[in-house]
Amino acid sequence: MIELRQARCIPCSGATPPLPSTEQQQLLSQLPTWQIIEIEGIARLQRVFHFGNFAQALAFANAIGELAEAADHHPALLTEWGRLTVSWWTHNCSGLQLNDFILAAHCDLLSETAEGLREG
Repeated sequence: MIELRQARCIPCSGATPPLPSTEQQQLLSQLPTWQIIEIEGIARLQRVFHFGNFAQALAFANAIGELAEAADHHPALLTEWGRLTVSWWTHNCSGLQLNDFILAAHCDLLSETAEGLREG
């Protein structure tokens, strides 16, 4: 199985279907703090990161924004006082692709060095 923390995103086309749920579950095993949720019929990877204040949550949102821009793959980010909810999914296939799992793992790497991060 691919090591998500060491992998890099690869471009995918709109014709690429979402990953089968069995493969999603295998990849999710490398992301114990993430969950697969469904919103409006679309599977998404989601995690809530907790911080000591709003400024730390916003700084982490900006760091994830830079990661997303570099990969040309963009999550939904909800910044609140002391927390940031991150949701990854592939818009053009309306589901989860390998890139979503890779970027979730890279968020975890970023969180390990984020100032003020508490378990979430």
